[in-house]
Amino acid sequence: MIGKLTGKIDSIADDHLLLDVAGVGYYVFCSGRTLGLMPQAGGHTSLLIDTHVREDHIHLYGFANAAEQQWFRTLTTVQGVGVKMAMAILSALAPEQILTAIAAQDKKVLTIVSGVGPKLAERIVTELKSQAVKLGAAGFSVATPHAGNAADGAAAKSAKKSPEQSAAADALSALVHLGYGRSEAFSAVMRLQQNQPDIKIDALIRDALRELAA
Repeated sequence: MIGKLTGKIDSIADDHLLLDVAGVGYYVFCSGRTLGLMPQAGGHTSLLIDTHVREDHIHLYGFANAAEQQWFRTLTTVQGVGVKMAMAILSALAPEQILTAIAAQDKKVLTIVSGVGPKLAERIVTELKSQAVKLGAAGFSVATPHAGNAADGAAAKSAKKSPEQSAAADALSALVHLGYGRSEAFSAVMRLQQNQPDIKIDALIRDALRELAA
């Protein structure tokens, strides 16, 4: 299985490029964001590769970084999200934007992608909610129950929210009702709670408003 390709770019199209590796040309499908990072034809590049084998074809999908590759794999676990749809999502949204949208349960952000309607957006944020606990790459943590085993999950469902979680939920609700987008409000609240773990709800809302207005 191919894990990485390094070579000279022969040509770039709307959804793929032709990569010359030691005289062998590989068609590699990429997101619009990855294609936008590529040098012009004649330049050299390296891409992480996922290989998809079907009865009638073998397709290579290339990624500029591990975060994009991981989200491609994660998105395609959702029913209704095939490889083309995953690439469309990654073309429209950066990995950190997808992560924030799922953590904030912000369906609206995903519907900006052509082909993603409200039902599919809801399925994505619901089925991938457990990914919100893996926010190291986004630079902040999220106040959601840790995704553990079945017993832990049952305990998390029955447990009451901590004061910090309640404050975050209340602040997020207030900011959304004031007209701010759920994802941007969520990011502001999480950053403030990370820097000030004991911040009270009134200060949390006030400081979040100040940050969002900046």
